[in-house]
Amino acid sequence: MVYVNEFIETDPGNIAGQQHERTVWEAVKRAFMGRNCIGYWTYPIFNRLGQSRKAPDIFIVDKELGLIVIEVKGVTIDQITRIDGGHWRFQNFYTESANPYRQAEDALWAILTYCNSESNIRGRVTGRSIVALPLVQQEEWQNRGFDSSPNCPPIIFRNQLSPARLIRVIEEAILVQSGNNLDDQQWGTLLSVISGGAVHRKDEIQPTVLSTGTQRRSDVINVVRQQLYEIDLQQARIGLQIPPGPQRIRGIAGSGKTVLLCQKAVNMYLSHPDWDIALVFFTRSLYDQIIDTVDKWMRHFTNGDITYRDNPTAQSKLKVLHAWGARDRDGFHRLMCNENQVNPMTVRDTSFRNPNEGLADISRQLLTRLDQNIRPIFDAILIDEGQDLVVDPQTLKYQDKQSIYWLAYQSLRPCDPNNPAQRRLIWAYDETQRLASDTIPSAPQIFGGDPVFTRFVVGFYKPGFSKSEVMKRCYRTPGPILVAAHALGMGFLRIGGMLSGITEQREWEKIGYEVEGDFRRTDSLITIRRPPVNSPNPIPRLWEGNIIDFNLYNTRDRELEVLAENIRYNLEVDGLQPSRQILVVVLGDNYVASTLQNKVANFLMQSGIDIFIPSATRLNEIRTDNQNPDAFWHEGGITVSKISRAKGNESDMVYVLGLDHVASSENNVNLRNQLFVAMTRARGWVSMSGIQGNYPMYDEINRVLASGNTFSFINRPSQHNISHEDTEEDNNN
Repeated sequence: MVYVNEFIETDPGNIAGQQHERTVWEAVKRAFMGRNCIGYWTYPIFNRLGQSRKAPDIFIVDKELGLIVIEVKGVTIDQITRIDGGHWRFQNFYTESANPYRQAEDALWAILTYCNSESNIRGRVTGRSIVALPLVQQEEWQNRGFDSSPNCPPIIFRNQLSPARLIRVIEEAILVQSGNNLDDQQWGTLLSVISGGAVHRKDEIQPTVLSTGTQRRSDVINVVRQQLYEIDLQQARIGLQIPPGPQRIRGIAGSGKTVLLCQKAVNMYLSHPDWDIALVFFTRSLYDQIIDTVDKWMRHFTNGDITYRDNPTAQSKLKVLHAWGARDRDGFHRLMCNENQVNPMTVRDTSFRNPNEGLADISRQLLTRLDQNIRPIFDAILIDEGQDLVVDPQTLKYQDKQSIYWLAYQSLRPCDPNNPAQRRLIWAYDETQRLASDTIPSAPQIFGGDPVFTRFVVGFYKPGFSKSEVMKRCYRTPGPILVAAHALGMGFLRIGGMLSGITEQREWEKIGYEVEGDFRRTDSLITIRRPPVNSPNPIPRLWEGNIIDFNLYNTRDRELEVLAENIRYNLEVDGLQPSRQILVVVLGDNYVASTLQNKVANFLMQSGIDIFIPSATRLNEIRTDNQNPDAFWHEGGITVSKISRAKGNESDMVYVLGLDHVASSENNVNLRNQLFVAMTRARGWVSMSGIQGNYPMYDEINRVLASGNTFSFINRPSQHNISHEDTEEDNNN
């Protein structure tokens, strides 16, 4: 049975009516402590109220009692002048009238609508709507005769806030929907629905081929897609909380950082429609994916009433921005230039060819030109792929600060006028996905030695509301693939010792591993293991064969012949769709990878398989000239991509080609990081291949694959230590 006892406060900065809501909230926490339940103070389901939208004040999901929505009104008995049915009249209050029970009931029905979309709990979830009057005694209410008013709703009075009395009032409240006692499976479904599990669900595949009697990948994928995500309390909390200042989110590959940031941004927009919010990312091919995810959360939180894609109002207040931008589409840097009356800078204005270094350079130039007199235009900035917005060269920093982050910070309005340093900058990253920098985006690295920022993201805003979070569960990539990717990316079993890795037990545990041994003792034996609970993707237990393949070939042509054969099998037997379900990633430095990308694309086309090169305008176009830079997928074609474009995207079946380019330079950290990123694009299966050669890394790969989810190695100093220098920032584990 799933047991939870969690109380989530989503928006401590929203002070309207907060004092009286807090009185009821604290009473709810005391009454429901120890029960199997989740409580929310302001749950993000936004129903229309006049010209604005309002979320329910307090919402409780309890295994025995079902759903409970409580609408709090902080009025005294003398402020209530009249009650006509459900309509209440007030004096000396922020509004002249309200229908508090209707508000609670509408919110409840909106939530029940989501519940009723799941067949195993449809019509089975009990629902109650209640009004709370924490300033009114029951006797005062009765003396005014309000208790005999038609349609008098269930009410929690001031003298009913003790745990026993509060539970009794809720139990005796009339039911909006009568349900049943939920079994464990139904309870799990309900928790998933409440946490937004339906947003994560993908459409089932409709295979165009008949079953051959053998197990097909499309069948396994459909089984997975029919399942709702199990509730992740940490994700549920982080995704809904609106911090009153900065927050750092460190997440393992596939942990859902992008989805969580989209959820957080949408909740901010709906809770504070007057705010200006930016959601910034680095990989331009993620535009459609991020906009689609924002749109899904917008629809989810408003019961389908509001969209994002076709909503200019929402798009003007919640901006989805590539970090750089282009002439035809505003990005964060381009927008900041325009807002500060500076001609937007382009790649021609920097001599640095790496995109992240070029962006840092022009950001530094902008900061220098304006002498930090940046116009603050945002109330919140959320940064995805934060590891790609830091650089190593000191010359690209601005006064010892990471230029891009400092530009973002300067563009923010203070959260608190009494504390101008407190600004809502939220960044998420995974240090193992760095492709062009060894720097980790910790607060000291971002803001240098400035004492104002020494403890910028250390500690808590309040209990349960951390300034720094670590997400250790990987939902996208199956456990065996993730573990192998970590092992190869860092070089766990490398003959010369770990090349780039974590050298502290606490850091390993934060990203979901169990550790035996003492990292403080050189040459001691270290064993790390990843438990299944932190890699819940079910494909390894559903698929009868291997989910990781590694093959070597005498020639590149033979490698490509087998690739074409495997893709035909995926299409004709497995029933996979070419776009979004099959991805080919090529490895190597830019020139080598570009050459291999073209060779792969041409070979597949000659084999009768349609391909798509990211940024092309149509299928089977090899020379793209970056005409369509936002495009990564195209209906009907297999995407063949270099790692720089593939990062952030995902697919069910991933082919990783050119492994010999890594093996021939196995001590190159950036090439190993490419391999890690390529492998972790997989939602189901990964196939790695290369040309045969006398490379020790090939033996290393075989030993890694034979080790499963447990690795033992001799502890020696890592050549590139990626342990955090500011581990005290992470407070949730």
